[in-house]
Amino acid sequence: MIEVEVEDEAWREVAEVETLVTSAAEAALEDRTSGDLAVLLTDDQAVRDLNSRFRGKAAPTNVLSFPASQTAHPHLGDIALAHGVCAAEAAAQGKRLADHLSHLVVHGVLHLLGYDHEADAPAAAMEAMERDILSRLGVADPYGQDRVHVGS
Repeated sequence: MIEVEVEDEAWREVAEVETLVTSAAEAALEDRTSGDLAVLLTDDQAVRDLNSRFRGKAAPTNVLSFPASQTAHPHLGDIALAHGVCAAEAAAQGKRLADHLSHLVVHGVLHLLGYDHEADAPAAAMEAMERDILSRLGVADPYGQDRVHVGS
Protein backbone atom coordinates (compact mmCIF):
# COMPACT_ATOMS: atom_id res chain seq x y z
CA MET A 1 0.00 0.00 0.00
CA ILE A 2 1.24 3.46 -0.87
CA GLU A 3 -0.18 6.33 1.15
CA VAL A 4 0.12 9.81 -0.31
CA GLU A 5 -0.56 12.82 1.88
CA VAL A 6 -0.78 16.24 0.24
CA GLU A 7 0.07 18.66 3.03
CA ASP A 8 0.95 21.60 0.76
CA GLU A 9 -1.89 22.40 -1.65
CA ALA A 10 0.66 23.86 -4.10
CA TRP A 11 1.32 20.25 -5.15
CA ARG A 12 -2.18 20.23 -6.66
CA GLU A 13 -0.73 22.07 -9.68
CA VAL A 14 0.38 18.58 -10.75
CA ALA A 15 -2.66 16.92 -12.29
CA GLU A 16 -3.79 13.86 -10.35
CA VAL A 17 -0.74 14.16 -8.12
CA GLU A 18 -1.68 11.24 -5.86
CA THR A 19 -2.03 8.92 -8.86
CA LEU A 20 1.29 10.10 -10.30
CA VAL A 21 3.12 9.53 -7.00
CA THR A 22 1.53 6.11 -6.53
CA SER A 23 2.44 5.04 -10.08
CA ALA A 24 6.06 6.16 -9.66
CA ALA A 25 6.39 4.38 -6.31
CA GLU A 26 4.81 1.19 -7.65
CA ALA A 27 7.14 1.22 -10.65
CA ALA A 28 10.16 1.55 -8.34
CA LEU A 29 8.93 -1.32 -6.18
CA GLU A 30 8.09 -3.61 -9.11
CA ASP A 31 9.98 -6.91 -8.91
CA ARG A 32 12.04 -5.65 -5.99
CA THR A 33 10.02 -6.15 -2.81
CA SER A 34 6.64 -5.88 -1.27
CA GLY A 35 5.64 -3.53 1.47
CA ASP A 36 4.01 -0.23 2.13
CA LEU A 37 5.28 3.31 2.34
CA ALA A 38 4.06 6.84 2.92
CA VAL A 39 4.82 9.88 0.75
CA LEU A 40 4.38 13.36 2.18
CA LEU A 41 4.02 16.20 -0.34
CA THR A 42 4.78 19.23 1.78
CA ASP A 43 6.44 22.64 1.75
CA ASP A 44 10.03 23.77 2.08
CA GLN A 45 9.73 24.66 5.77
CA ALA A 46 8.49 21.21 6.74
CA VAL A 47 11.33 19.54 4.81
CA ARG A 48 13.82 22.03 6.28
CA ASP A 49 12.62 21.04 9.76
CA LEU A 50 12.91 17.31 8.98
CA ASN A 51 16.34 17.79 7.41
CA SER A 52 17.53 19.72 10.46
CA ARG A 53 16.07 17.27 12.97
CA PHE A 54 17.19 14.04 11.34
CA ARG A 55 20.24 15.00 9.28
CA GLY A 56 21.62 18.06 11.07
CA LYS A 57 21.26 20.19 7.92
CA ALA A 58 19.29 23.41 8.43
CA ALA A 59 18.15 23.77 4.82
CA PRO A 60 15.37 22.38 2.68
CA THR A 61 16.15 19.75 0.06
CA ASN A 62 14.09 18.21 -2.70
CA VAL A 63 13.46 14.76 -1.24
CA LEU A 64 14.13 12.98 2.05
CA SER A 65 13.80 9.25 2.60
CA PHE A 66 13.38 7.65 5.99
CA PRO A 67 13.76 3.85 5.84
CA ALA A 68 11.75 1.98 8.45
CA SER A 69 13.39 -0.37 10.91
CA GLN A 70 13.22 -4.11 10.25
CA THR A 71 10.70 -4.46 13.05
CA ALA A 72 8.24 -2.23 11.17
CA HIS A 73 7.95 -4.72 8.28
CA PRO A 74 6.08 -4.57 5.92
CA HIS A 75 6.40 -0.78 6.22
CA LEU A 76 9.39 0.24 4.09
CA GLY A 77 9.54 3.83 5.27
CA ASP A 78 8.54 7.39 4.50
CA ILE A 79 9.43 9.96 1.86
CA ALA A 80 8.97 13.74 2.09
CA LEU A 81 9.16 16.18 -0.82
CA ALA A 82 9.42 19.98 -0.66
CA HIS A 83 7.24 21.74 -3.22
CA GLY A 84 9.23 24.96 -3.51
CA VAL A 85 12.58 23.23 -3.99
CA CYS A 86 11.15 20.70 -6.46
CA ALA A 87 9.27 23.33 -8.47
CA ALA A 88 12.34 25.59 -8.65
CA GLU A 89 14.54 22.69 -9.78
CA ALA A 90 12.04 21.63 -12.45
CA ALA A 91 11.82 25.20 -13.77
CA ALA A 92 15.61 25.65 -13.76
CA GLN A 93 16.06 22.36 -15.62
CA GLY A 94 13.25 23.05 -18.12
CA LYS A 95 11.27 20.03 -16.95
CA ARG A 96 7.64 19.48 -16.14
CA LEU A 97 7.12 19.37 -12.39
CA ALA A 98 5.23 16.09 -12.84
CA ASP A 99 8.28 14.45 -14.45
CA HIS A 100 10.63 15.79 -11.79
CA LEU A 101 8.27 14.57 -9.07
CA SER A 102 8.16 11.10 -10.65
CA HIS A 103 11.96 11.02 -10.66
CA LEU A 104 12.25 12.11 -7.04
CA VAL A 105 9.67 9.58 -5.88
CA VAL A 106 11.51 6.78 -7.70
CA HIS A 107 14.78 8.03 -6.19
CA GLY A 108 13.26 8.11 -2.70
CA VAL A 109 11.79 4.62 -2.99
CA LEU A 110 15.13 3.22 -4.12
CA HIS A 111 16.68 4.72 -0.99
CA LEU A 112 14.03 2.95 1.09
CA LEU A 113 15.09 -0.27 -0.61
CA GLY A 114 18.71 0.28 0.45
CA TYR A 115 20.22 1.83 -2.66
CA ASP A 116 22.57 4.77 -2.27
CA HIS A 117 24.69 7.18 -4.30
CA GLU A 118 27.51 8.04 -1.92
CA ALA A 119 30.18 6.28 -4.02
CA ASP A 120 30.59 6.18 -7.80
CA ALA A 121 29.72 2.53 -8.47
CA PRO A 122 26.52 2.44 -6.36
CA ALA A 123 25.53 5.84 -7.76
CA ALA A 124 25.89 4.59 -11.34
CA ALA A 125 23.82 1.49 -10.53
CA MET A 126 21.12 3.57 -8.84
CA GLU A 127 20.99 6.04 -11.74
CA ALA A 128 20.66 3.15 -14.21
CA MET A 129 17.71 1.79 -12.24
CA GLU A 130 16.12 5.24 -12.15
CA ARG A 131 16.54 5.64 -15.91
CA ASP A 132 14.94 2.24 -16.55
CA ILE A 133 12.00 2.85 -14.22
CA LEU A 134 11.38 6.36 -15.52
CA SER A 135 11.57 5.17 -19.11
CA ARG A 136 8.77 2.71 -18.38
CA LEU A 137 6.77 5.64 -16.97
CA GLY A 138 7.40 7.72 -20.09
CA VAL A 139 9.71 10.18 -18.31
CA ALA A 140 12.88 11.36 -20.06
CA ASP A 141 16.34 10.54 -18.68
CA PRO A 142 16.86 12.94 -15.75
CA TYR A 143 20.63 12.44 -15.98
CA GLY A 144 20.87 13.51 -19.61
CA GLN A 145 22.91 16.46 -20.77
CA ASP A 146 22.39 18.53 -17.62
CA ARG A 147 23.21 16.34 -14.64
CA VAL A 148 20.77 16.67 -11.81
CA HIS A 149 21.63 16.60 -8.13
CA VAL A 150 19.11 14.57 -6.19
CA GLY A 151 19.02 14.74 -2.42
CA SER A 152 21.63 16.43 -0.29
